[in-house]
Amino acid sequence: MFQPDLIDSATTLLDRARTAGVMFATAESCTGGMVCALLTEIPGSSDILDRGFVTYSNEAKAELLGIPMAIINANGAVSAEVARRMAQEALLRSNADIAVSITGVAGPGGSARKPAGLVHFGLAHRDGPVRTQVHRFGDRGRGEVRRQSVRTALGLLSQGVDFFR
Repeated sequence: MFQPDLIDSATTLLDRARTAGVMFATAESCTGGMVCALLTEIPGSSDILDRGFVTYSNEAKAELLGIPMAIINANGAVSAEVARRMAQEALLRSNADIAVSITGVAGPGGSARKPAGLVHFGLAHRDGPVRTQVHRFGDRGRGEVRRQSVRTALGLLSQGVDFFR
């Protein structure tokens, strides 16, 4: 289902998290749960992955993560503020130590302000600030934007593990 290099990266990440004694949560929009799917592809991941929130719609972001619709409406679902809130709320609503969030425009479509390939990420960890990143992957096709988003999320989770080492 996933490319071998992604499986290898996920396996290494899970091993590092296990050594550090931390658990993960995800809050995914444009990837539709692909980070969780990748992590659960690895046998034994249940001791690291606590839960994943697939919040594709604005309503799901509000209902499952408690993000006020006023914040979504003011900033747009694809924004640093919403990515920050998604990661923060996933952490608060789980037993995880580290949460990553993804919200973006996989394409096709988009707009001049928010073109296809624009993806915001959040990283939250217990006892630390929430960080955000934005990537502009370009209009490379829906599948490629989603794959690159998963790779980026793995990298962020790895940085989160470093915080606990």
